Amino acid sequence: MSKNVAQEPAKRRGRRPGGTDTRTALIGAAREVFAELGYNDATVRAIAARAGVDAAMVNHWFGGKDGLFAEAVLKLPFKPADLVAGLLDGPVEALGERMVRTFLTTWDASGGGVFIALMRSVTSHEQAARMLREYFLENIFRRLADAVGQDEHMEFRASLVATQIVGLGMVRYVARFPPLATTDIETAVTAMAPTLQRYLTGPIT
Repeated sequence: MSKNVAQEPAKRRGRRPGGTDTRTALIGAAREVFAELGYNDATVRAIAARAGVDAAMVNHWFGGKDGLFAEAVLKLPFKPADLVAGLLDGPVEALGERMVRTFLTTWDASGGGVFIALMRSVTSHEQAARMLREYFLENIFRRLADAVGQDEHMEFRASLVATQIVGLGMVRYVARFPPLATTDIETAVTAMAPTLQRYLTGPIT
């Protein structure tokens, strides 16, 4: 009897055969909770409760709330923590260059299709746009700002960076304006990195 009691919590933790049911349940619950509450107010505990599993399963399968959001809602081809670590691996004065190169390398690898789907979701659904803003501000831009050195303009700087990065994606993958749609990555880096670097660390007022 005691052996059965000891095994019972494992069932409540959602460790279903192969783990696929638990993972699928968490993704479905995450989409619902994020849609209802937004990224900032949604909690791992609430998502796990909606899925009927232990909150530890979120870390087990996705590494935390940001990883779950990226896979369940944004379907990004990268993990934010890995992206930030790669961007910060080098001198701050070359951060703009690394951002442009990383952006193009990442999205070119998927033909831009995931970026197109993401932009369509954002432009057609205000809730999706709000969640995207919250997510990128919390998990990418603020982490970069901490490393670069914050000033009173950091949120404005982040918005300026977004104009360049999102604009680049729209022109290259969505509207496909020539010649930028087919320009090689290093040419684009050389052309755009100085502006991005000024937005990150240079004078903006």
